[in-house]
Amino acid sequence: MYTCADVAQRYGVKVITVWDWIRKEKLSAIKIGRDYRVSEEDLKVFEENNRTTRKQSNIS
Repeated sequence: MYTCADVAQRYGVKVITVWDWIRKEKLSAIKIGRDYRVSEEDLKVFEENNRTTRKQSNIS
């Protein structure tokens, strides 16, 4: 599980940006006490949803 600071560092943004993604439901997170934690799986979903191009399957 990653903290918001970990996620911000990973993507080169500020922590407030990560909070905004969570608030706007662009990034799923678990609230533990006053802090949020983000799973690796949630980060993969976030990255896939924000791809500029989609992977294409090899349909012949």
